[in-house]
Parts: sequence; C-alpha cells; structure tokens
Amino acid sequence: MANTLKLPVGIDDFRKLRESHFYYVDKTRLIEQLLLNWSEVTLFTRPRRFGKTLNMSMLKSFFDIGTDKALFDGLYISGNKELCDEYMGKYPVIFLSLKGVEGSSFDDARYMITELIGKEAERFRFLECSEALSENDKDRYRAFISQCDGKYTMDAQLLVSSLQSLSQLLCTHYGKKTIILIDEYDVPLDKAFQNGYYKEMVSLIRGLFGQALKTNEFLQFAVLTGCLRISKESIFTGLNNFKVMSITDSRFDEQFGFTDSEVKKLLSDYGMDSHFDEVKEWYDGYHFGKADVYCPWDVINHVDHLRDDGDAKPQTYWINSSGNSLVRRLINRADSSTKDEIERLIAGEAIEKVIRLDLTYDEIDNTIDNIWSVLFTTGYLTKIGEVKLPDSESYAYRLVIPNKEVREVFVLQIQEWFKAVVANDNDTMKLLSKAILDKDETILARQLNIVMGRMISILDTKAPDDMKENFYHGLLLGLLRGSNPDWLIKSNRESGDGFSDILIKPENPDLGIVIEVKYAKEFKGLDAACDAAMAQIKQKRYDETLRDEGRCDILAYGIAFCRKRCKVAGEKL
Repeated sequence: MANTLKLPVGIDDFRKLRESHFYYVDKTRLIEQLLLNWSEVTLFTRPRRFGKTLNMSMLKSFFDIGTDKALFDGLYISGNKELCDEYMGKYPVIFLSLKGVEGSSFDDARYMITELIGKEAERFRFLECSEALSENDKDRYRAFISQCDGKYTMDAQLLVSSLQSLSQLLCTHYGKKTIILIDEYDVPLDKAFQNGYYKEMVSLIRGLFGQALKTNEFLQFAVLTGCLRISKESIFTGLNNFKVMSITDSRFDEQFGFTDSEVKKLLSDYGMDSHFDEVKEWYDGYHFGKADVYCPWDVINHVDHLRDDGDAKPQTYWINSSGNSLVRRLINRADSSTKDEIERLIAGEAIEKVIRLDLTYDEIDNTIDNIWSVLFTTGYLTKIGEVKLPDSESYAYRLVIPNKEVREVFVLQIQEWFKAVVANDNDTMKLLSKAILDKDETILARQLNIVMGRMISILDTKAPDDMKENFYHGLLLGLLRGSNPDWLIKSNRESGDGFSDILIKPENPDLGIVIEVKYAKEFKGLDAACDAAMAQIKQKRYDETLRDEGRCDILAYGIAFCRKRCKVAGEKL
C-alpha cells in the first residue's frame, strides 16, 4: 500500500515536519558527524534547495534546551544513546536564517537583519526576569527587543554586538555556552551586490560575525550554511577556528541532498518504483565529495505531482525557485571559446576548468573563469574528475551539466539570448527577407551562416536525426518570424499530399513561399539534402494550399543544415 504521509513541499521547519507527520528523509547522522568532527565554527556550502535550512532547523531542535526529545524517536541519532544523553536539549541555541534578507537600499537590508535578531531575542523573554542576570544585563537584553511604532530600535553599534551579547546573556542564565546557527549567511551579500551596497553589507556582516564567532568566550560552537564560500579575507578575517565543508569535501557529503538509496526508498514508499529512471535522469548527477546526490527539492516536488497525476512529466522545479541569472551572465559575456565550451556541455561532454572555491560577490564578474567557478559551487555544473595541469601541482576539474533539468536551464537561457541578438540585428534580418523575396540563394545561405556562426548550439549530439532536423526547423522559423513581422508564416501545415515544413504568405497577395528543411550528417551531404528537399516539395505538392488561395507566384526553397553551416537550393514553381 502506498504511503499516506504528506510530502514536505516547502517545509523547512524540522519540528513542524515531525509533529505534523510529514515524510522525512533521515539526515540526523549529521548531528553525530558534527560532534565527532568537532570544530568551533563550521561552514557548509551547498547549492540552494539542498536541505540546508531543514538541517539547521534539525540541529536547533536537537540541541535547544527544552526541546521535545520525541521529535527524534525512530531516527538514526536516537540509536546513539550516549551522545543523546550528553547533548540533546542541553544548550541554548540562537538560530537565524538570512535567506530572506534583501532590500533596495542598505538601510532596508540592515533593518531586516535587525528584525530577525530582534525576533530571535524575543524567544528568550525569560531573561528579563532571570535571577542570574544583573540589572545592566537585563537592560542590554531589553535593548535588543525594544520597539517604537512596531519597529525594532537597535542602532548600528548594538546590532553588530547583538549575537555575541545575546550568547553571553544566555550563557550567564543557563551556565551553558551557546550554540549559534546561521543559515544562508551569504544571501544578504548577494542581494547587496545586486543593489549596489556591497561594501556596507560586508562591513556589517564582518563585524557581526567577528564578535559572535571570533572573540566569543560564550560560544559552544557555531554552524553556518551558504551557497558560496566567501573569501576569508572578506568576511571571516582572523577566524582560525573555522572549518569549511564545501561540495568537494567528502565529510558530510551525504547529509545535503538525497542519495540513490534514499530516492529509491521514497519512490517505493509511495508506490512509484517505475519512475526511478526518469527521476535519476532529471534530478540526479550532483557530486558532493564522494557522494552522488539528487536535488531534494526536485524529488519531493515531482513525487508530490505524481501522487496527483500518475502521468505528470518532470519539470524544472529547482530552477523555477532559484533563478538563473548566473547562466545568463555567462552567456552574455561568452566569447567564441566560451561559446564552444557551452556547446560541448549542452552536448553532454565535459570541459576542464580551474575552480576558485573562495570568491567575493564583487569578484564574480571580474573574469569569465570566476563565473565558471560560481556555476560549479551553485550546482549548475558538477565535477566528474580532475586533471593535473602540465608543469604544475594544480588540478583542473572536469565539469559537466549534472542532469536534464539543468540542461533545460542552459537551453532556455541560450534561446532567450539568441532572440535578443536576432531582434537587435535589423540589417541581417532585412537582408534575409530580401534574399528570400529575390530568390537569391547565395545571399540567403550567407546570411543564415552568419547568424548560425554567432549562435550557441543547443543540439544534443546523441539525439536522433529527426530531432536535429526539428531543431533547425525551429531555428529557421524563429528567424523568419523576426525578419518580417508582416509575413503570415505557417509551420507543419497540411498541404497537397503531406505536411509542409514552412509556408509563407507575404504582403504580395500573388506570392507564396514554400520551405523544406533537411539535416545532413556531414558537410559533403548538404547538396544532396537540398536536392531531396526540393524533390519532396514537388512530389508532395506542398504549394497546393497557396495556389488554392490565388497565390500562383510560388518560390520553393530546400535548405539543408549540418552543424553551423547550411546550403540553399531555390526554384520558381
């Protein structure tokens, strides 16, 4: 019988998930690993939507004083009784998720952080009455939660010291050092860079983290998560107690994302074993350390859709939730070499790149290599191996697009970019339409070859020939519609004894145009493919529909494509 548990679509609160009986893929081994691989400050860098917030919420639920220990019944960590007795529910925990921090100005973003810390401080209202705190301590606490007209009134200096001061007050009250959890620490930096106040936000985060994590004697340990490992010199200056667990580290590699066995169990639990191959093709392919993992956001969403509709097709859930500006930035800046590398990735091949794992957001656009690095760390590319660089001790990563979903992102962004390029090239478009009307096969072929030389191919080299022919058909259709908006263009319309690829009805009511598209595997086959296209137009009488409308001046074109080259044959019928 299929599982009746609700699927946690968008649920990243561990307590809510467990209390409301949502399906949970057990990641509590993270707690054990964290305590065995002790570090005072640990940063996990993973792409968006890979379970970071849920894992951080799980850590809070485990360590927080007064926690409901029943939340962990039946989970992996409950089997380690000694560890649970020593650590479960034994520490005050400060938990902040910065993933919603943004603003068009620095003041707006700073207030959002102020509000987050103020609301978190309000969880500890008992500090106002604590017998362990002095009156000065209580006044300090009240300053964190003080409001005027519904807004917190912390000034800039108090905000910078807030986490360190709050951890001190909690430590004084409980006699236990404080655990600090900061989720998506780099989101405010990303938003700040996009909105022009990056330096101010770096200064704020550096001060906040410096006091809370570097000089804080009241800190038991801290865990941070983020998408990028921001260079130490930028944010984490002087943090010698700092351990980074990036996507290249084998430690903790299975704790963010779903493994093969976890996906198989999930599908089996919901009676969907037959969908495993499609789920793997679309959402697997990420390599963290030595683990092969799936994007959990995708898997959960797809299984949820399949529960409602057993025929539901895979969708790009992750990309729709994460945006794709990085891919757009790469494509917009791509020179000929970069375009060739993108084409190889789209075709399923690997490229080799030296990757920087520590960057600042204001460095990303400095070089195209930095954009490649960020595409890797944010999940758009994944590593399948390493290559030692000649005459060097350094290595380059062999990178591929991880799965079908991310390939779709590249394809869609390339199509958008190409549409913009075509729309802004009025001269080429005018020459294209004029050559068609003048039956000038030489100019028509030349203009098409110029356009294709600029484009980035989105062909899958393993695709069957008819799919490749459809690609060129769609490409030509888009160009024709862009070349003359007054033309009425029909695609795959029944005419004569078959379906013509493209029929064009120009403004001239006596003129009609028929185009048949062919794909040639090799350049030397282009002429034969053109001849075959022309023969098909005549044999199938594709001009009949046009003639029935009184368009008796018919131009026919057979256009054959091979990679980024084409040939054109034309004839008046």
